Amino acid sequence: MNRRVVITGIGWITPLGHDIETAWGNILAGNSGVAPTTIFDAKTFPTTFSAEVKDFDLKKFLNDDEFEDHRNVSRQAGFALAAAKMAWKNSGLDALPALDKTMVGIYLGGGEGPLDFTSFAQAAIDGWDYDGNDLDATRWAEVAAKVLSPVKELEQDPNMAASHIGHCFGLEGPNFNTLTACAASTQAIGEATHMIRYGDADIMISGGCHSMIHPLGVTGFNLLTALSNRNDSPTTASRPFDRTRDGFVLGEGAGMLILEELEHAQKRGATILAEIVGYGSTADAFRITDIHEDARGGIAAMRMAIEDAGVDLKSIDYISAHGTSTAENDKIETKAIRGVFGDHAPNVPVSSVKSMMGHLIAAAGACELITCILAIRDQVLPPTVNYENPDPLCDLDYVPNEKRPANVKTCLSNSFGFGGQNDTLVIRAFEG
Repeated sequence: MNRRVVITGIGWITPLGHDIETAWGNILAGNSGVAPTTIFDAKTFPTTFSAEVKDFDLKKFLNDDEFEDHRNVSRQAGFALAAAKMAWKNSGLDALPALDKTMVGIYLGGGEGPLDFTSFAQAAIDGWDYDGNDLDATRWAEVAAKVLSPVKELEQDPNMAASHIGHCFGLEGPNFNTLTACAASTQAIGEATHMIRYGDADIMISGGCHSMIHPLGVTGFNLLTALSNRNDSPTTASRPFDRTRDGFVLGEGAGMLILEELEHAQKRGATILAEIVGYGSTADAFRITDIHEDARGGIAAMRMAIEDAGVDLKSIDYISAHGTSTAENDKIETKAIRGVFGDHAPNVPVSSVKSMMGHLIAAAGACELITCILAIRDQVLPPTVNYENPDPLCDLDYVPNEKRPANVKTCLSNSFGFGGQNDTLVIRAFEG
């Protein structure tokens, strides 16, 4: 069985807006969602800025009963629930009188991390035996019992977003979560596509969510020297493929898509936004934090997705790059694209919306795939902003600084994660 899979709904919560059109409008205008960090006091950190989701209110997306059930969700699970509600409504499923919910599932790329970092840090500090230079288990237990909330600690589990969505919609089909770093939501969408193709579900809510803008997350990425330190100019800090790039900008948010078996969608009269035609997933088996210098994993993932899609290389109209703005990623992704497309590579427009919304980590791939859907809808390519200084090692068409009208029918979207995880999706305009 190899059933066709279409996209019938989209929703996202991003640093550039909490609805489809606002965020998309900001992307096309080249506006930045990057600013000094306010979630915590980051003044003493090497990186003092991020791409936060501002003024988010979960109440606006849920009815009173739903909000009461989910009021204790973590920040990232709240983003996911809101984006899922948006996508469900966008698909028209909220108006459907009856639905077999045993055939509706969830596959997310969801993040992790201490929800209540301040209390967690207090317990760690107060529970430390400084004389013995070790953790005093008895003291830790006493402090933790006073300052840590069982509900909040449970909410840091990566599967909580998928669990909240399943409960909210009453979905009884398969429910999965993957956490393959920056590739997570692209991988989740690819695997959800397989589940529909093989008949395990008729509809899947798929995408990702993440929020790591807290002291532990920022410290970790700073220690890896992965974050930009352009503190004097946050809005220009994310500059994928530019010669002066110095690291990515940490963002947060969620992107959700409704994937549906074609005949099921047609039978209910759904508006089809695009069709998922190809998926490729590989591992570098190289280093934990670095991608292979020869781009072998990225090349293999793209080739696999294009072969799965059954399309000619020259039919790819646009590549949504992983494009993190780190020195290694952008250079090696360029090498991967050249390795797949050869002499045709300079003819394929490539851009990275991370230049505006930052890197949403596990949510990045889903939000970037949504930009591909909207590019097909509006026949326009989103820009790579802050591109000012060409790099001889990054020599493709990166749609610099301004949106571009284009004939967009087929898009390829890349996501590469720590540990050498590579995932690629190919979507195209639906043609019946």
